[in-house]
Amino acid sequence: MRPTTVVGPTYAGIDFGTSNTTAAIIENGAPRLIPLEGDRVTLPSALFFSLGSGEIAVGRAALNLYAEGADGRLMRALKSVLGSGLIAEKTRVGKRLLRFDQIIGLFIGALKARLAAQKIEPSDLVMGRPVRFVDDDDAADARAQAELEAAVREHGFRHVEFQYEPIAAALDYERQVAGEELALIADIGGGTSDFSIVRLSPQRANAADRKNDILANGGVHVGGTDFDRLISIAFVMPELGYLTPTRDGKRNLPAGYFIDLATWHRIHRLYTSKALIDLKQIRYEAARPDLVDRMIEVVENRYGHALAAKVETAKIELSDHIHASVRVDLPDVHFEARLERDAINEVIASGVGRIAAALLDTVKSAGLSPADITSVFLTGGSTSLPAVRRAILKCVPSARVVDGDVFGSVGLGLALDAARKFS
Repeated sequence: MRPTTVVGPTYAGIDFGTSNTTAAIIENGAPRLIPLEGDRVTLPSALFFSLGSGEIAVGRAALNLYAEGADGRLMRALKSVLGSGLIAEKTRVGKRLLRFDQIIGLFIGALKARLAAQKIEPSDLVMGRPVRFVDDDDAADARAQAELEAAVREHGFRHVEFQYEPIAAALDYERQVAGEELALIADIGGGTSDFSIVRLSPQRANAADRKNDILANGGVHVGGTDFDRLISIAFVMPELGYLTPTRDGKRNLPAGYFIDLATWHRIHRLYTSKALIDLKQIRYEAARPDLVDRMIEVVENRYGHALAAKVETAKIELSDHIHASVRVDLPDVHFEARLERDAINEVIASGVGRIAAALLDTVKSAGLSPADITSVFLTGGSTSLPAVRRAILKCVPSARVVDGDVFGSVGLGLALDAARKFS
């Protein structure tokens, strides 16, 4: 990690994402992303708890240990549990039982330590937040922000403010606009899809209060991890027995454990003695016990998160290729699930449709029509998915398309917002 001589500022912006996290400060009048892992400015939002040593690895180091088969527990998509009943639920990590809010706190603490190692020790912070942590439940949405704020304050930040992630992206984009624009900011990440409609211009950029320039915010709790889950359920879980019948042909096997295995933040539920006993009973009842044997092998080897990562990788490959595959090679189980782009697009169509509907609702709530939008600024990793990108651009066909820093725009904008709030 390259050293820096930054003494201040005392404020920063942090984008705690479902998949990746960034942090930024203002330096020489401009926002700068801080290297958080070597020279890389993105830090995967992941922790690995070693069973042997008890040590905790963060980011790519965590992912690498898991991929290498180290004995321990990988935790990802931590942001997804905010506002849910899971936040206070205890789960075994290594030799300890921890609540999910404690695990999020450990990640925030590790992030702050990486900043401190570079002599960046902000006491004031602007955190990004999705427009909706939780859909259609205002109380749960407010609770999610409060839970994240508590985790951040526990690590010594004196003042914590929040900004919508698409608004932060708008502040970053505004640095390059030449005239006035009516911009739609589309931030499609791992866990949420967020939209803002903002009036932007070089002159407006200097104003301290931008409330009147924010015409609408909207969003939906659909993102990359939801697509991963849908793809896994449709193409991978059938290889493990999902939707296959019982021996008597009267019903299909219970779906619950297969759905858990396809869902990042629920995979840990399979790593219990009860789950394994249940799966062996399901095998006894199955018309295809050989497939359920694969499921049991995956669970016994605690291979669930690695399998989910393979699904994510295949999804990304389908952005540039027509075919991809998810291959599993365990001591007693070998299989390959074939994926095709057209078939994947059908599977994720409902989620993409919800994203498009949320976008159009945001335009409508601003009192505008799609034709009024002059530019659309795309940020967030899931904007790289062709089906998502097409759906967004179809909603605003006359808008000029601007591709932002997929992983960095929000963090940069949060630093700009922090400068306005705290300097």
